[in-house]
Amino acid sequence: MKRLAAVILLGVLSVGWSVQASAYSSGNQASAQRRASRKAEKKQQKAQKKYAKAQRKAQRKMIKKDRKNTHLPRNRY
Repeated sequence: MKRLAAVILLGVLSVGWSVQASAYSSGNQASAQRRASRKAEKKQQKAQKKYAKAQRKAQRKMIKKDRKNTHLPRNRY
């Protein structure tokens, strides 16, 4: 009788632990997915900033080149 009760109790506890472990792992997967999402978003923002910086640099270079190549008539007096 005591053995049967011990086996049943052991079975119930093992099922409880497995349910709890699976709930923890699914919660862990969700947090890992959120972390990966934030990482991807941060990477995309970094790429956008880098692209915008390159565009600003190219624009400044173009303005400088235009300014340098503009020849105004000189005053001769």
